[in-house]
Amino acid sequence: MLAGMSPDAQQDFALAFLSILFEGAPFILLGTLISGLIDVYLPAGTMDRFLPNNKFLAVVVAGLLGTVFPVCECAVVPVIRRLVKKGLPVSCGLTYMLAAPIVNPITALSTWKAFQGQGAGMMTCSRLLLGFLIAVAVGLIVSKLSLAAVLKPSLLASMENDAKDLKSPRRFFMPMQIPAAGERLIAAMRSAMKDFVDVAVYFSIGVAITALFNTGIAPGAEWLDTLATNQTAAPAALMGLAFILSLCSTSDAFIAATLDKFSWGAKLAFLTFGPMMDVKLIFLYQSVLRKRFIFLLAIGLFVAIGGLSIFLQSMILIIK
Repeated sequence: MLAGMSPDAQQDFALAFLSILFEGAPFILLGTLISGLIDVYLPAGTMDRFLPNNKFLAVVVAGLLGTVFPVCECAVVPVIRRLVKKGLPVSCGLTYMLAAPIVNPITALSTWKAFQGQGAGMMTCSRLLLGFLIAVAVGLIVSKLSLAAVLKPSLLASMENDAKDLKSPRRFFMPMQIPAAGERLIAAMRSAMKDFVDVAVYFSIGVAITALFNTGIAPGAEWLDTLATNQTAAPAALMGLAFILSLCSTSDAFIAATLDKFSWGAKLAFLTFGPMMDVKLIFLYQSVLRKRFIFLLAIGLFVAIGGLSIFLQSMILIIK
């Protein structure tokens, strides 16, 4: 497809690809560094101690962890993969993975700043609340599912092997060997490097698709203006746009604020759906989740966020 582009179009694609890649790569690197440190320094089951024993309360608390550990959607996936292997309940891991890019102070501040003069307080609070509720709802549903229905088979097999090693009688007769600090740090970096390579492959594919859309398809797309006046189709259109553009949750509000033709509810759908499901995340999620589950998750998020956004927009029109 690139071969059929003009030299200028190819240059635009290269610039778009590199700009998105360089924007997201540092966050992936940060996430994989954290995941490497977790792998080596965090004992299995430690995360369970920070969560309530009640499953419902544990999922709720997981949805609020982004206020303490703020990460963007690019960085959170490798961290969650490592935490799940360390014993974090999958329901809590997915709740945190979906909520953290939205329910965190950095995203809240950027949203409030971007919507100055456009009801900044209302948009900021609505975005955080809707993101939290959707993430908790997904976590509660996942808590009723089996691990085999959610997790990637290779990750599930790795977890089972780790569990067998912990239960192995040989562990009680083997002399305890505590590696030196330098050796543990090297092991952490090696683990981080492996995670980075695994995640970066999926991320690069997503970035290429996003750059191709931004430079070859989006320019001159007049259908967006046509859909803007349709109360039902407008949220769907902006969620589709958020899916393709794959913007970072800390900067997408500045794009949404410029979409003057679209309603408040459509912009809310854009700001909530994008950090939970976009092109690059589809590929990143494949390092943790089964493809069937990702597909069902995408459909569920699209319907739930779109429906709630339309409902909230209708309530605002009634109040006014």
